[in-house]
Amino acid sequence: MLFDMDGTLVDSERIWGIALAELAVHAGGRLSETARLAMVGTSMAHSMRIFREDLGQPDRPEAPDVAWLSARVRDLFADGLVWRPGAMELLLAVRAAGIPTALVTSTGRRLVEVALKTLGAENFDVIVCGDEVERPKPDPEPYRTAAELLGVPIGSCVAIEDSPSGVASATAAGAAVLAVPAELELEPVDGVHLRTSLTGVDPLFLAGLLT
Repeated sequence: MLFDMDGTLVDSERIWGIALAELAVHAGGRLSETARLAMVGTSMAHSMRIFREDLGQPDRPEAPDVAWLSARVRDLFADGLVWRPGAMELLLAVRAAGIPTALVTSTGRRLVEVALKTLGAENFDVIVCGDEVERPKPDPEPYRTAAELLGVPIGSCVAIEDSPSGVASATAAGAAVLAVPAELELEPVDGVHLRTSLTGVDPLFLAGLLT
């Protein structure tokens, strides 16, 4: 099992939105809703490019903004994260069934370590973070890396995602994909299974996606 984090297991996309809006004010501007939604599920570098373009500050230095944003999100994560509907129950059921499990996220390792206080590091055999791959989502590298580390063929894995970028990554990697949209609507894609939430999803349902 391959789980995305932000917007899939926990309602952290809302937190990113708060921090990015605050950063925009700090930069003397205002982040548009269009730009914010375009960032969902993408790498930090890609999000920061969208951020600068949206504020009309293409030459704005990236490193100070990344440091500010990371520190603010870390503080917000530390206050505790809210599980998405059905996510905690599914994760615990997958673990109880003895299914190898990976967390595959575009978020950097330092922030993931904070999120794991809610998610439970013991619930994942493998963790692949956005700053630990050369080509983050939507490239297939994160999901292929997770499957390799688990020692499981990617075609025998189910990935659960909430964003177009994540769905594209998991699909290109060769995993079966269950898409549960959060911040963004997802268009139907051949081979991708859509649900409105993870409520009622269990290991037996996931196994059926592989047949």
